[in-house]
Amino acid sequence: MTVSAADFNKALAIGRPPNIVKIFPNSRGLLVSGKVIDHALSQKGRAMTMAANGRNYFIIRGALLAAQRANAAIIIEIARSEGGAKAYCPTNYWNIARQVDQVCNELAITVPVAIHADHYGIKSEKDLPFARVEIPTIFEAGITSIAIDASHMPDDRNLLANLELNQYIPAWAGLETEVGEIKGSEGLSSPAEALFLIQGLNAHNIFPNWIALNNGTTHGLEASGQGIQVELTAKIHEVLAPYKTSGAQHGTSGNSSERLREIARKTRTTKANVATALQMISWGVEVNDYGNAILDNDGNLVKVKNEGVTEEMWQEMVNYAREKGWKAGGYKSLNLPFENRLLGQPAAIRERMCKRVEDFVYNMLVNVFNAQDTAEPAIEAILRKGSYDPGPKAERLEDPADWTPEKIMARAATLGSDKGPQGDFDD
Repeated sequence: MTVSAADFNKALAIGRPPNIVKIFPNSRGLLVSGKVIDHALSQKGRAMTMAANGRNYFIIRGALLAAQRANAAIIIEIARSEGGAKAYCPTNYWNIARQVDQVCNELAITVPVAIHADHYGIKSEKDLPFARVEIPTIFEAGITSIAIDASHMPDDRNLLANLELNQYIPAWAGLETEVGEIKGSEGLSSPAEALFLIQGLNAHNIFPNWIALNNGTTHGLEASGQGIQVELTAKIHEVLAPYKTSGAQHGTSGNSSERLREIARKTRTTKANVATALQMISWGVEVNDYGNAILDNDGNLVKVKNEGVTEEMWQEMVNYAREKGWKAGGYKSLNLPFENRLLGQPAAIRERMCKRVEDFVYNMLVNVFNAQDTAEPAIEAILRKGSYDPGPKAERLEDPADWTPEKIMARAATLGSDKGPQGDFDD
């Protein structure tokens, strides 16, 4: 099932948000609001698309090729820790849309693509003044969706930060919120915490497309194998059903394909973040079928010969990491210092890096996430509304008088939340 040229052209004319039209007036890349992607996957049901973390150019290119091949709506994203003001990746909040648009035009990509600012982290109230200034700049640069992640703070402060920053987010943009830091089996999110956050936002006419949870997974390499707790996720999503909030699944790289299929089948998840797996695959690191890197007996990454970067380049990367004292999980910081070196490799090497990403992403979209042929419902959402903004899925159910700052703090005190251990859980 493919979108007709006529429908694509109509969607292109009306479906690109104002910031995208302003930056790329002559583009034929269908960069859309994150809302459009969520609506499409929700319409299909029991399906989620990949939010491919574009840490380097090869990932972006390979993921877009896979989405086109699968006829799937897709999200390309970067997190604040990876691509913010203190980036460790060459892809950042201010150049990611330009990279995606360029690839879409070069390769005639016609599937809808959202550009997501993932994990816009707010660690404390001290971060709010900076965020008020910075958030508008990333939308000016082409972001079409954002995750406000104040999950590091207590529940009342999390909600209040979301309320404070919403005025800086365009009404048409996709929106994600988060409850519970992604830190594995400790500090798991509860239905009460998630409901508190979504109800408080709903009272103020804020209707997130997605909520991310600490549902048992981790960022980066998954060592424990504990992974996503599907039943907990389903229970929380069911509690949130009246508010029509979809799930965003973080930390997928360490979870088996079957567990990810369960998330798609049994929960209301429409967005699945994949980060570390794509980085490793682009370099040629050996991974299992769901993207978790395979380590040798000494805990070192295993490079597949004649896959990804050249053997000589890989050795340079390994040597650099050793000099810095980085273990396997720290290899993510190689993205920035090596991007230009990798772009300077022969065409055949660059192409096989992208192809490896493409094949992995295609398999996940089609055989795990059930995201194939979601380009059409995404475009239909645009055409049906006649706008780049399909509008919220929900309506206000809560009384704002019950959700004043004072009442928010009083309600939060009754939750008894367990946030788990302290530490830096960014990725």
